[in-house]
Amino acid sequence: CINRKMALGKNKKAGKSKKGGKTKRTDPFLRKEWYYVRAPSVFPVKLVGKTVVTKTVGTKIAKDSLMGRVFEVSLADLKENTENDAYRKFRLRVEEVAGQNCLTQFCGMSIAADKLRSLVRKWQSTIETHVDIRTVDGYALRLFCIAFTNKRDNQKSKTSYATHTQIKNIRKKMAEI
Repeated sequence: CINRKMALGKNKKAGKSKKGGKTKRTDPFLRKEWYYVRAPSVFPVKLVGKTVVTKTVGTKIAKDSLMGRVFEVSLADLKENTENDAYRKFRLRVEEVAGQNCLTQFCGMSIAADKLRSLVRKWQSTIETHVDIRTVDGYALRLFCIAFTNKRDNQKSKTSYATHTQIKNIRKKMAEI
């Protein structure tokens, strides 16, 4: 006679719980602090917005993680009642943290991509150059300039391209100015 018994209770993993148990999930924003971002004194609107940072824990200080952050802000947000300047974007870098305020300094300016694309047209030449400038108070700036050729009033031809020599002369004039 063959003994056919099932192996009940032989599974060693059954009934044991996993190591560590379940950890309770907490909301990550409970470990965050909010700071105000302030614009430089040149602009009429002082409050740019708010930014979030992880609270100071151990050796990781919240102030250090805020330093050097760069915010891109439209000029329309920095001035009052001007929506015509919305295509100019200013970059502001956090230089100092005072209490709950992040004090910023001008870091750069650019034109919105849609505005730049609206300027570029067919049948004309686009001339670009850059110039490095040092201001009186010691700041180094790199200016990028862009120019376009356009038709004259009495012009019959469809295109208004500039020759290579004309482009070189225009670039030289742009660098002088």
